[in-house]
Amino acid sequence: MYPFYPQIGRTFQTQYKCFSVSMMPGTERPEVEEGGKIILPPTALELLSRLNIDYPMLFKLQNKRKSRVTNCGVLEFIAEEGKCYIPYWMMKNLLLEEGEIVDIESVSLPSATFGKFQPQSADFLDITNPKAVLENSLRNFSCLTCNDVIAIHYNDRVYELLVVAVEPPPAVCIIKCDMNVDFEKPVGYEEPKVMTREQKEERNEQERIDAIKKAEQAKLFHAFQGRGNRLDGEKKNTEANPKLLDPSKVIEKGLPNYDYKPGKITFIRSKLAGGTEDASNNESAEVSDFTPFQGAGVSLRTTKKRKK
Repeated sequence: MYPFYPQIGRTFQTQYKCFSVSMMPGTERPEVEEGGKIILPPTALELLSRLNIDYPMLFKLQNKRKSRVTNCGVLEFIAEEGKCYIPYWMMKNLLLEEGEIVDIESVSLPSATFGKFQPQSADFLDITNPKAVLENSLRNFSCLTCNDVIAIHYNDRVYELLVVAVEPPPAVCIIKCDMNVDFEKPVGYEEPKVMTREQKEERNEQERIDAIKKAEQAKLFHAFQGRGNRLDGEKKNTEANPKLLDPSKVIEKGLPNYDYKPGKITFIRSKLAGGTEDASNNESAEVSDFTPFQGAGVSLRTTKKRKK
């Protein structure tokens, strides 16, 4: 849709299809999102140059279907014909969707003397010098409008601030002006409670009592107080096994259990040397005569003896 060409005069008034900066072809332009300026087509510059308008160039954007209004400056004239690109935060203020029609009109605004802002999150207070950060971010803006929620970028984060009031209202130009800045309490912020002397003494006494209780509980605590259970179901023998302490007893490893029966698990912990028998558990303790690798080798090919 091509813009409506106005008659020669002092007012530039037309309509464009509105798109966010992320939809603009070419390389990414993050600096456009960090300010309050828009990008218009070259024909807009041609029309503006033929009009007797005031500088710097300021524009009023309107969404007549939603009765929303804001003001902005212009950054470049490189958009496609019939289109304009504006920051996303400005589209949210105007309740515009991608490709909707926005009415643009040139305006002249008074210089600002005062501005009051309300952060939309208490995280804004984590900034060491919020006033300096705001003043530095406002260099990318041309004008401010009451009830707009602007977005500023700092340390890879986006902070939103509501323009509570400007002087003179309802919109001002902030180019080459001396503007005082003030803040309102952020949304969701609660003032810290001031405690009286009696309340502080009660809190200290309660902390002391809690510390004493915690220390008493630490004294009564003993780690690893559980009971051990044997896999065979018998009671745990707390005394040391004398067989394992006797150096004359030999513990053999690696012998298979030839008496294994399915469904039964036998844990062989030690084997008595000398063929003696343990009367306590009635288990055989004979030493096996098994010696590994005692088989005879056989060659598949027989060699013939040479005759002398």
